[in-house]
Amino acid sequence: MSFPKLKNDRILRAARGEQVDRPPVWMMRQAGRYLPEYHIVKGDKDFFEVCHNPEIVCKLTIQPIDHYDGIIDAAIIFNDILVIPQAMGMEVEMVDNVGPQFVSPLRKPADLQKLNFHCDVTEALGWAFKAITLTRHRLEGRVPLLGFCGGPWTLLCYMIEGGGSKIFRFAKEWIFRWPEYAHKLLQGITDVSVEFLALQVKAGAQMLQVFESWGGQLGPDEFDEFSLQYLHQIANRVPERLAQLGLERVPMIVFSKGSWYALDKLCDIGFDVVSLDWLYPPEEAVKVARGRVTLQGNLDPCVLYGSDEIITKKVTKMMNGFGKQRYIINLGHGTHPFMDPEKVGFFLKECKRIGQQQ
Repeated sequence: MSFPKLKNDRILRAARGEQVDRPPVWMMRQAGRYLPEYHIVKGDKDFFEVCHNPEIVCKLTIQPIDHYDGIIDAAIIFNDILVIPQAMGMEVEMVDNVGPQFVSPLRKPADLQKLNFHCDVTEALGWAFKAITLTRHRLEGRVPLLGFCGGPWTLLCYMIEGGGSKIFRFAKEWIFRWPEYAHKLLQGITDVSVEFLALQVKAGAQMLQVFESWGGQLGPDEFDEFSLQYLHQIANRVPERLAQLGLERVPMIVFSKGSWYALDKLCDIGFDVVSLDWLYPPEEAVKVARGRVTLQGNLDPCVLYGSDEIITKKVTKMMNGFGKQRYIINLGHGTHPFMDPEKVGFFLKECKRIGQQQ
């Protein structure tokens, strides 16, 4: 498949550990509700109805690239991590002011019978691949396009809890009461994730990120058993699947929120980039990483509610801590719907300005 020539490969070079003129910058959840133009395009359509419409997805993905023209170094496709449970046969609704809600969560091992562990990813998620291809063309090579999926442990949590949770009672019950069935579910999610990620690259994605958003809900031992080994599989199996498809390997990022204790291990499982939340001091992360991977992060998103002076102070400290090379600037989690687009723009401009002065 032929695509427009890439004009800005800064983030790809940074991910591979190559020299860059300044650290690249993008934001998790950068295509979304904080932009007024998002609401104009989305209108009153259901969230997943939007996700299934390649034309709308394309527009939403490119909105921040247009809004902050010349500042953001990557686009990330507008989608949701819960499309994998949907592909496996689960029904999910996005409820306003509540979040995702599963109609029939998995509460007992017998409920695994509801799932299609061998779903046809090409058919079930074909709309996602069409959106990526369309967006890649419409970007006209301005910046690389990222694809993504949820981490297996995180998806297990949603599928079992039925939505977000504060104590993760049901997910924890599975790993401590029925660990063999938890592993069966995690392996099934991993298998689908590998195919989904590889086919996103086939469709046009130039970089991939795995969001293990609930990684920090596990202790160190449980993280090794119920998250790390499956993330390791994804990091190694996706390149193998790409080779089978006749495609070149693309840089891969892992983001495991709250898993500060696992940074050393995350640097060794095959990802090119490890993204950090705001709980880890940049200088310490650099010492742990020891140049094995590129680091990404890690500004507390709520800093963007602060004054311009505070934003400059916090961004400067963060960027000085990570350094200019082997670093991608990002937030420590996604943007919020309540954020002022002007403050977001100030943050992005400061990242570019300070990076050029380093």
